[in-house]
Formats: sequence, structure tokens, C-alpha cells
Amino acid sequence: MKKIIRQFNYVPVLATFFVMGFCDVVGIATSYLKQDFGLSESLAGFIPSMVFIWFLFLSVPAALLMNRVGRKTMVQLSNLITFAGMLIPFFWYSFPACMLAFILLGIGNTLLQVSLNPLLTNVVKGERLSSCLTGGQVVKAVSSFCAPFLALFAASAFGNWKYLFTIYAVVTLLSWLLLEVTDIPREDAANEDGVDMRSAFGLLKDRTILLFFLGIFFIVGVDVGTNTVSAKLLIERCGMPVEKASLGASVYFICRTVGAFLGTFLLTRADDIKYLKVNLFLASASMAALFFLPSATGILCAIGGIGFFCSSVFSVLFSQALKARPEKANEISGFMITGVCGGAVIPPLMGMAAEWTGNQTGSLAIISVCLIYLIYCAFAAKRN
Repeated sequence: MKKIIRQFNYVPVLATFFVMGFCDVVGIATSYLKQDFGLSESLAGFIPSMVFIWFLFLSVPAALLMNRVGRKTMVQLSNLITFAGMLIPFFWYSFPACMLAFILLGIGNTLLQVSLNPLLTNVVKGERLSSCLTGGQVVKAVSSFCAPFLALFAASAFGNWKYLFTIYAVVTLLSWLLLEVTDIPREDAANEDGVDMRSAFGLLKDRTILLFFLGIFFIVGVDVGTNTVSAKLLIERCGMPVEKASLGASVYFICRTVGAFLGTFLLTRADDIKYLKVNLFLASASMAALFFLPSATGILCAIGGIGFFCSSVFSVLFSQALKARPEKANEISGFMITGVCGGAVIPPLMGMAAEWTGNQTGSLAIISVCLIYLIYCAFAAKRN
């Protein structure tokens, strides 16, 4: 009976990964907001920062708070913050209102990513962790993939893409309700005594944790950067309108979803680090091709390749960090999620590089630097 209950508990936790995917809406939203409010390339490049900068400032404090209130309580708090943020553009659609909505989305997503992965370890143990974390990334990728289509649906059905946020608000509320009625105990509050900011950042002294932290930073930079640049490349090289150019983000997330789905099964049999090396080499090959491809078909194939081969990188890095120091799961989760601020740092650098080069080649160069580090990370890591 306990095993049956445990398997059932995995369902609402897995479903909550769908809410985690809402942060990726910032990619297609950047193109819409740039068009609606006449933003410059540099200013538009800072829009993702409104979501991802909070991972830098709040991840470790959130992990420390989680030690006091428990993992499930933190997940539920994140759902409520996300719900509030998604309601704002419905009542007030302006550039400042959208920025406020993205800020609350970022805060909620920070708390969610810090607490949801450790909550998963309450119901999944041992060697299945990498596979199950990747399964969560499949759900997150499906959510990300749906964003461009939901934006188009909202624009056609309700007359404005902003109603996408209302759809997200409803889904977040349903996620909160599902998790609330599920029998996942709040047993892990205060399970790490003597934890403070010094001890959390003291993890930097551990070379393995530092290696994976920077890996998380750069893989999120690759993810957000590729998502953001996909539409811009199609607009720049193929002359597509923004509505059609959103296809680039859809292809990216479709391929990421398929890659994560396959990874869920392959990681139960394959060596994590070997799997990481192969996928990063193939992702780098796709990125190299993207510098030269002029046609929409070629660009979409390369973007899809990056999404497919990078789909399991986050999960492998995160699970390796957790398995390296399992007794510090909450602290490591908070510290690793701090690395998601790469999504706030990389896009502005891409925007500045694009203005400096006069095209999106500068943006691609920044993403390439991220991939180079990830290859180094794969070869420097030791399997746990």
C-alpha cells in the first residue's frame, strides 16, 4: 500500500513541473513585447532578466527558508506567487505591468525550482533520480512547447496574446489544488540544523559542486538564449513576421521535449557522464551550423538539434550534484538553482553582442561560449 501511495504522490509533483515551464514564455513574449511597445534590441534583451535574475538573489535564501517550513509548503507558496503574477496583465496591459508580472513569475519560479526537485526525492530514490528528474523536464518542456501555440490561440480566440497569462493563472491554481489534496507529508522542515548563508555559499569550496553550479549557469544560458534568438534569426535571415517566427521557439521546445522523453529511458541504462559528453558534442555541432545556415528549414533543424541534445543536460548536472552530497540536498538545491540566473545574464550579453556585430551572429557567439564550458564540465566531472 505504501508503494502505491508513493507512486501516486509522484503524479502531482510531476504535474507541477508544468508550472515550472512557464518561465520559458519569456522567449516568445520578448518578441511580442518588442513589437507592441517598440523596444530596442538592448532593452528587449533585458526582459528575460526580469524572470531569471531572482534565481541569483533568492535561491539560497529560499533553500534556507525551506529548511524551516518544508518542501511542500515552499512549492505551494511558489504556486500562489505565480498565480498572482499571471493575473496582472489581464487587468493592466502595459510594459511596466508586464515587467511586474515577469518579476513575480521569476520569484515564484525560483521558489518552485528550489523546492520541487528536492520534493521529488521524497518519493523517488537512488539510481532512478536522474531518470525521474529528466521526466520532470519532459513535463516542463511540454509546457514550454505549448507557450507559442497558446499565445497564438489567445490572440486568435480572444483578440490579444496577453490572455496567455490568464490561461497560466488557471493552470497554476489547478496545480496548487492537486498538490494540496495529495498525501505528501511536510516532514522535512528543519531537517538540516545549523544551516545559514555562510554554510550554503561554503559549498563553493567543493570543486565538484562549483563545477556543476557553473554548468547549470551556462546550460540555462544556452536554453534561454536559443529560445530567444530563434525567432530573431528567422526574422533577420528569412524576413518572417513575428507571428510566424515564433515557430522557431516551437521547434526548439518540441525537440527538447522529445529529447527529454528519450533521456528519461536512456538514463536508466546509460552512464550519466558519457551520455552528457555525446549530447554536448552534437549540440555544439548544431550550433556551429547555425552560424552559416541561410534558409528557414536549415535554421529550424539546427535549433531543433540544440534543443534535442541539450534536453537532459540540466537534469544530469543537477542529479550529479545532489548525489555528490545527499546529506546537503536542500542547500545544494538552492545553490544549484542560483545558477539559473544564467538566464538573466546571457540574453543581455547576447543583445549587446548583436548590436556590436549588427546581426544575430554576436548572439550565437555568446551561446557558443556557454557550450564550450559545458563540454569542459562533462570531461572534468566524475560519475557519482
